[in-house]
Amino acid sequence: MLAYAEKLTLRPASVTREDVDALREAGFSDEDVLHVCEVTAYYAYANRIADGLGVELEPWIPEDADPAP
Repeated sequence: MLAYAEKLTLRPASVTREDVDALREAGFSDEDVLHVCEVTAYYAYANRIADGLGVELEPWIPEDADPAP
């Protein structure tokens, strides 16, 4: 699941049916796969909106914090 989420985040155009099939083979239902995809895509979307609008980090986050991909 995490490898799929990372691939979807970093290289979305490279996700294939085989990636989805691997999740099914690992025991995830179609609904589970949909939820993983939706959550991953939502966070990518929300982060890009925040970045695109120049939203500043909350004051409690250290400036040298490693940003998520």
